[in-house]
Amino acid sequence: MSLSRRYFLESLTAGAACSWLNVRHASAAQPADGLETFVPTRAITQGPLNHWFGYYDKREFDPTGTRILSNEIAFEGRSPTIDDKIGVGYVDTSDNDRWVPLGTSKAWGWQQGCMLQWVGDKGERVLWNDREDDTFVCRLHDLSSGQTRTIPRPVYTISNDGQTALSADFRRIDNLRPGYGYDGLADPYVDQRAPSQSGIWRIDLATGKEDLIVSLADVAKIPWPDGSRHEEAWHYFNHLLINPSGTRFVALHRYRPEFDPKTLQFQGNFVTRMISGNLDGSDLYVLDPSGRTSHFIWKNDEELTMWTKPAGQVEAFYTFRDKTREVIPVGHEKMPTNGHNTYLNVGNEDWILNDTYPRGNTPRQTVYLYHVPSDRRFDLGHFPSPVAYRGEWRCDTHPRSSEDGMQVAIDSPHNGGRQVYLLGVKELVEKKA
Repeated sequence: MSLSRRYFLESLTAGAACSWLNVRHASAAQPADGLETFVPTRAITQGPLNHWFGYYDKREFDPTGTRILSNEIAFEGRSPTIDDKIGVGYVDTSDNDRWVPLGTSKAWGWQQGCMLQWVGDKGERVLWNDREDDTFVCRLHDLSSGQTRTIPRPVYTISNDGQTALSADFRRIDNLRPGYGYDGLADPYVDQRAPSQSGIWRIDLATGKEDLIVSLADVAKIPWPDGSRHEEAWHYFNHLLINPSGTRFVALHRYRPEFDPKTLQFQGNFVTRMISGNLDGSDLYVLDPSGRTSHFIWKNDEELTMWTKPAGQVEAFYTFRDKTREVIPVGHEKMPTNGHNTYLNVGNEDWILNDTYPRGNTPRQTVYLYHVPSDRRFDLGHFPSPVAYRGEWRCDTHPRSSEDGMQVAIDSPHNGGRQVYLLGVKELVEKKA
């Protein structure tokens, strides 16, 4: 994707990170910028570099909850180019928030970073995507040995046990959904609407062996509920996620009705449906055929909670049971807008961690917890989002929780540049448990 197509703003200057904020700002003491926090909140990264983690469905915390992954970069406010490199590392909160560098990446975007995440549940390995010559790859770093191994295909999501990964074509994503793919490499199938050589790959992280398990040609042939086909549209996969036990995956199958492969220009919105399948690509099932699937998370091995609009119902959060037509509304009054939802790893999927997009005259992003059994919502904070952070290089909070569910990390640009903030929710969660 050319820089001229996507460039808009000048670089922003990062500000210094703030220290611990008050547990709650009284209305009389509320800062002019609209910042309010209701739980202990502090920045764990500092300028002049900008820091952020990226997407909400990746493992950011190690098992101890003290090593918190992050990306860092010197500029903001424009699309990445093939020459832009980010640093990857972690903050050690047990050692005065010391920054520990692990490597660099030339395969990244503002929304999802470079897919940086802990591998497995032992806190021994970290992976991220990178570019090597004319190939996107994955770096697998072992903290004990200090050695970094290269997997010859970039990773989108991994199983909880750290053995299996799934990949999609980031070159194609970059053309059809700027900001979610990687710049710098041309899609060899750019002139094909649903290529049989592109789709979803399964990767063995121990050996690097890869297999194309579902092609775009395969999924484009699956009819929609009304019997219609859209093989004349331009298809791609986005947002892959494996269930907790590593037996099933889901992916968003998306298409754009119009796309010019010569100019890389498209018109109109994309259409989305969710498919599920076994990790070998078998037993595919169209779980949400609405065309409106958005953010989602596995609740357990059989259920997913997502923002969508089932036939005849309002757009909201619902829980779907895999391979069935069972759909249950979730928190419609307390979670009325789309957000980045996950479940805290406490209790019986009782707590949903979520956020909102900036809206209205005072654009703020709210991070909150929703307690499902009591139907109660607890706002953790309202974080101002400057108008410069819009479009492709926006800074969504993308809340992520620690393995024990007692800490939440967010990305926020409210203090002069994007930084990572840590929110303590232990008192709230334990009080309501």
